[in-house]
Amino acid sequence: MTELLACACAVYSMVAGGAAAAAETLRPDQVEFRSLYKELVETNTTLSSGSCTLAAQRMAARLKSAGLPESQLTLFADPEHPKEGGLVAVYPGTSRTLKPILGIAHLDVVEAKREDWSRDPFTLIEENGYFYGRGSLDDKAMAAMLVDTLSRFRRSGYKPKRTVKIALTCGEETNGAFNGAQWLAANKRDLIDAEFALNEGGGGASDGKGHVVEQAMQVGEKTFATYRLETRNPGGHSSVPRPDNAIYELAHALVKIEAHEFPIEWTETTRTYFREAGAGRHDATGAAMLALVANPRDKAAETVVNRDPELHSNLRTTCVATMLDGGHARNALAQRAGAFVNCRIFPGHSVEEIRGELANIVGDQGVSVTTLAPLRPSPPAPPLDPKVMRPAKQLAAKYFPGVPVVPSMSNGYTDATFLGAVGIPTYGVPGAWGDPDGNGVHGLNERVEVRSLYVGRDYLYDLIKAYAG
Repeated sequence: MTELLACACAVYSMVAGGAAAAAETLRPDQVEFRSLYKELVETNTTLSSGSCTLAAQRMAARLKSAGLPESQLTLFADPEHPKEGGLVAVYPGTSRTLKPILGIAHLDVVEAKREDWSRDPFTLIEENGYFYGRGSLDDKAMAAMLVDTLSRFRRSGYKPKRTVKIALTCGEETNGAFNGAQWLAANKRDLIDAEFALNEGGGGASDGKGHVVEQAMQVGEKTFATYRLETRNPGGHSSVPRPDNAIYELAHALVKIEAHEFPIEWTETTRTYFREAGAGRHDATGAAMLALVANPRDKAAETVVNRDPELHSNLRTTCVATMLDGGHARNALAQRAGAFVNCRIFPGHSVEEIRGELANIVGDQGVSVTTLAPLRPSPPAPPLDPKVMRPAKQLAAKYFPGVPVVPSMSNGYTDATFLGAVGIPTYGVPGAWGDPDGNGVHGLNERVEVRSLYVGRDYLYDLIKAYAG
């Protein structure tokens, strides 16, 4: 708690006093962390022009300089993807019976063009209480925190009971690219073996005015899948229209998908989230969330909840058309028309099951529905395990008094998919927080509040110690 207060005071001083005072107000360990974080953010790891392998090598060098022996560091790269490598570091525990815990973070980032950004996306810039840069939040903040945690363990001589592992991987942000977490799960399962893993996906939410209003532990996520709908036709001259038109047939199919509402479903996590978050909202939506938990057939409550796109998606599988193509000439009937439909599949359903459901919704044998690679696994949601949830809530009560920690299911997907598929339950941790506008993640001028980064760093350090000790 003393460290937390010191951290908060330091960061508030930085915001008030400007960059010149920053170096004077940071603790020595924070200065070291800032240097590590800066190096990682400024290492370009985009698929087009960057190198996760270089970032992994630099993080390995940081761990070596902290005193971790080379025998505890494993740099890996697939020969066909030499720039998409990663790092696994193992910090041994004293117990021979307790299983390890694993921290995972992805090194790769979404593409960022300098001409689009107000600032250089690959230069860490501190401005008005925020750090700016591509990956400053997603996900190099957590990657830096994990490396920093093991470095602090080594420098302090800490001896955990559980072995603590970290895996820094590539490929999370680019669907279809080489994925390091998937590769480790398939080829180095023993290296990353753990009772459970800590990942991105959780975290706090602020009111945009510096006040944290909620902390979440991600417990489960949807499965990502994309399908190709396609119609074909002999075509012909546009001066002689015919009833079997490929574009219209595709359009009719998409209208049916648009109109289809997948039914409400629950996991233990989503039911708990709706109950606890609903009770804390004190508004019409919160009341509707509680009513829906009590009676999932309450259509009036569902109507209110569905006004929030995030909550609507949290209750069901969703499918939406994302891209269109068709035709070969402006003065000819289309011989082919196609669309990509992206689905976020509720836990408990396979990718093939939803493909079949889409075909049934369309109800037209002239419209083919094909699942596109890569095929993601559909692991079960991890349990709401007290040994995972309780320490997170206890620490949050010290770091964020009065702020609830609620379990949540992500509508998106992370590398937790691959770990869950090989039997490693994976949780997105609370701690660092974001603003209501999303902080530019995947978009322009990505940023994280300076205070969020430093407090989140200390929270994660203490959380890992609580699990490991």
